[in-house]
Amino acid sequence: MINKLSSLLKAANISLTDQQKQQLVGYVELLHKWNKAYNLTSVRDPQQMLVRHILDSVVVEPHLQGERFIDVGTGPGLPGIPLAIVRPQSHFTLLDSLGKRVRFLRQVQHELGLTNVTPVQSRVEEYPSEPPFDGVISRAFASLEDMLTWCHHLPGPEGRFYALKGVRPDDEIAALPAGFTVEKIQPLQVPELDGERHLVVITRQ
Repeated sequence: MINKLSSLLKAANISLTDQQKQQLVGYVELLHKWNKAYNLTSVRDPQQMLVRHILDSVVVEPHLQGERFIDVGTGPGLPGIPLAIVRPQSHFTLLDSLGKRVRFLRQVQHELGLTNVTPVQSRVEEYPSEPPFDGVISRAFASLEDMLTWCHHLPGPEGRFYALKGVRPDDEIAALPAGFTVEKIQPLQVPELDGERHLVVITRQ
């Protein structure tokens, strides 16, 4: 699996250490193992997880600004765990409302020795933001309007919202709540993945 990951990273022009690659593969192995009992992802094949979960997450890293991030509705740790592995200088709070997912995240944190993640079980609108975050990240979590409504209290004044989307969500962008503006819409290239991927970066006005 490490060879497959290496070729995918090379195709995406991403350079990682051997330790980071081992951690990413270790995460996929844990996800595959726990998925049988916990039903954490609909992707059953570990090779497909490399494309649809790992690469789909890490291609976002160059576009992040700041050091403190919160991954809302992280599920089994996507994109937060892969991002924490490839961005060890930053800290990621992994927020989910389901206890079984947070238990899985704590196991991943323990087995992979990740010191820069904090799994938290909470509803996002009830989670306090002290100190505020540099970035709020979500992947397949909600519409942009709902994301901003539920998460508006989490970033600091200069903080950003990072929404990982498939096709460019022009309808959602047109319905942004007042006080927010789109900073950029970044097309993402994910090797061996069918379909479009976009990162929508939103700031406060």
